[in-house]
Amino acid sequence: MRIGLIGLPNSGKTTIFNALTKQEAPVTAYANAMVEPNLAVVEVADDRISRLSEMYRPKKTICSSIEFIDFVGVKEGAAKEGLFSGPDTGSIKIADALALVVRNFKNEQEHPPTPIADIEKIMDELLISDLIIAENRLERIAHAYNRGKKTAALEMEEKVLRSIVEHVSENRAISDLNLDKEQEKMVRGFQFFTQKPLMIILNSDEYGFGKNSELLSDIEKKFQVIEFTGKFEMELSGLNDPEEEKLFLVDMGIRESARDRLTHLAYGLLGYISFFTVGSDEVRAWSIHEGNTALEAADAIHSDLARGFIRAECYTYDDIMAFGSEKAIRENGRFRLEGKNYVVQDGNILSIRFNV
Repeated sequence: MRIGLIGLPNSGKTTIFNALTKQEAPVTAYANAMVEPNLAVVEVADDRISRLSEMYRPKKTICSSIEFIDFVGVKEGAAKEGLFSGPDTGSIKIADALALVVRNFKNEQEHPPTPIADIEKIMDELLISDLIIAENRLERIAHAYNRGKKTAALEMEEKVLRSIVEHVSENRAISDLNLDKEQEKMVRGFQFFTQKPLMIILNSDEYGFGKNSELLSDIEKKFQVIEFTGKFEMELSGLNDPEEEKLFLVDMGIRESARDRLTHLAYGLLGYISFFTVGSDEVRAWSIHEGNTALEAADAIHSDLARGFIRAECYTYDDIMAFGSEKAIRENGRFRLEGKNYVVQDGNILSIRFNV
């Protein structure tokens, strides 16, 4: 899973990035000094994988992971010159979701924050970027027609792109456009920004954190939102003692780290669930979309498992915790064999039978 952090300059994006990843990326004048994004991969905390590892004592334990991409600050009006369409934006285009960091603290010039207006500014830039991409492609299709290359596939693509242009021109995100599976597949390669799931990170200071219920409610009318106190949580992420970090979080009324809170939000926004594979060699967590089948889960592990799929041996995390062993699970009738169309549930433990 890749999450791209975007926002206006000096919104605290890199501060949030450091809090999430325990990195020490420079935060001073970052938006003006760099054009390359900061990248970091972090493990997804899950007590279930820890307990399974304690039980099976494998040679290695592998958690799911999230890649965070801290993109350069968005300057207003930049989309008129093709924002997010240049070579330096490739990493943000492949993000599975975007996290828009919004300033909710006074900056060095003591300017009061304007979170709602900032969200609208960024959305305008994203919409213009998508419009530019769609219109440029339509121009190329027109050139192809002029050269006598008018095919059914191009005509279908043109129809979908014209509906996108009309939709975006009305200041509506592509995610709100009802595209069928074939149409979605057709435009997937463009990686439109407003087609991606979007969450808002309200970046507050220590004094205002937890006192923004009305503002959060306003944002929640359109977006999923989470509040961080970026600077405070970045400083905490640098502590070497996890217990000390927890104590400081509790003092602020925060139950989980920034990373864990954002992970939960992202999993919900993207519709992800986790299943596990276990054994003496390896205990591993895998992330797939809710509604995926056993065949798709097998493919997530390795394409050979999907190609030669026979059956999925299946039981649940709750079962192994309740009965204590796979033998006891079998004796109590909780061990199942499922076919390729079985819909995998969060917390399933799978072993794929296959033959290639």
